[in-house]
Amino acid sequence: MQPTENEAKTLTQEQKQHRSIIALAPHLVESLYAIGAGEQIIGTSAHADFPAAAKNILRVGNYARLQIEKILQLNPDVIIAWKTGNPADDLERLEKYKLKVVYSAPTQLADIASEIIMLGELTGRETAAAALASEYLSKLNNLKDIYSSKPTVKVFYEMWARPLRTVAKNALLQQQVELCGGNNPFANAVDDYPIIGLEQVLTSLPQVVIQPTPYSTNTPDSLNWQQWPHIPAVKNKFIFHPNPDKTHRLTTRMLDEVKIMCEQIDNARQFYFTQ
Repeated sequence: MQPTENEAKTLTQEQKQHRSIIALAPHLVESLYAIGAGEQIIGTSAHADFPAAAKNILRVGNYARLQIEKILQLNPDVIIAWKTGNPADDLERLEKYKLKVVYSAPTQLADIASEIIMLGELTGRETAAAALASEYLSKLNNLKDIYSSKPTVKVFYEMWARPLRTVAKNALLQQQVELCGGNNPFANAVDDYPIIGLEQVLTSLPQVVIQPTPYSTNTPDSLNWQQWPHIPAVKNKFIFHPNPDKTHRLTTRMLDEVKIMCEQIDNARQFYFTQ
């Protein structure tokens, strides 16, 4: 639930800046630090590792299960949860214990700015949040201006290798591909992160393959695209490896990596459209 209007009026800025917070997702921790509220975090979930100071925060769960008893012992002023990244039943239990739970639920790239504003209001850091959100939207709109009118390039995004999973529909990663002028042949799949057959990918002949860094290593769980040299992306060396700690996290840092990905896709675009 969101802070009520009456509550917002009764809490001073100083009181907001001293609220104890449990932030249940890495992107929430990162954004709180970015607006100067990192020291208010008393608990978080697994994989919250940026900035470096976040590694020292007490862990109170992961994407599959929250440690309810530990959270109750900490008795935070507010819990910020990830609507689609935390176990719903555990969040319901926390609400039944009358703990204040505020939800992060961005569905569009622009929503990241709105979320930063919300975090600023929650922690009494409205000025820093407004500046960061404005900078983010400026970068986002600049990328739209650069790539929205350029010819599209056929892009396959390898979200996961085994089983082979890609991005589609309303997924934020799909929105990143579209932002860069990429044409995903599986964009209209039923789910946001559909499982697909390898043969479907090979016959679609992608011009670019996006393979995030952890999956580009030589492990049993990775795909070696060099096995299929007939694919234009392989033949012309347009397989890119973005850092998922940036592209997969819903923070302002995401756009730094997306900008690089857009530039790489644009290099492929210039190659294919000058042949």
